[in-house]
Amino acid sequence: MFGLYITHPQVRIDPTVPVPHWGLSEIGATRAEQAASRPWVKQLGRIVSSAEVKAIETAQILATAAGIGFETVEAMHENDRSATGFLKPAEFEKAADWFFAHPLESFRGWERAADAQARIVGSVTAILDDHEPAVPIAFVGHGGVGTLLKCRLLGIPISRAEDQLPGGGNLYAFTLADRRIACEWTPIEDWKGIDP
Repeated sequence: MFGLYITHPQVRIDPTVPVPHWGLSEIGATRAEQAASRPWVKQLGRIVSSAEVKAIETAQILATAAGIGFETVEAMHENDRSATGFLKPAEFEKAADWFFAHPLESFRGWERAADAQARIVGSVTAILDDHEPAVPIAFVGHGGVGTLLKCRLLGIPISRAEDQLPGGGNLYAFTLADRRIACEWTPIEDWKGIDP
């Protein structure tokens, strides 16, 4: 059976609102609804979400389609970037490049990549260690920590080369039996699922 790591799609960017409180934009919500109509969603037996608003909104749409509830885990949040507040897109991309390239250092007070990786890996591992491997599970979260988790699953050093596709709203799959990557980042509305 499979596990998924799903990132929230596009959000309403508002520099006056803390990033964890941003919700999905109209485009993001539409993409989540499109994904929710795909057959793989109905296979999900468990959904675990970050407690950030955009992740919760994504998880709610998928859970409704799957006919199940969802859980939230505070420690699945995105890498903590509150020290700098909102950065314009071009500035943010440069900061993200630096974050991944210097995992043992902090970018202007950000959570270090190594610490964010330890946090997301610890959260997901604890859940999977207590999860029935015959039940497909989806983790709904964020691109930065999703990439850090993917690097650990691949057994490689932290690298932005494993980052998601632009725009968010992507997923990768991994096997529950041995936690090996089974599919690369794919837009959520395009993924066809894995044959049982």
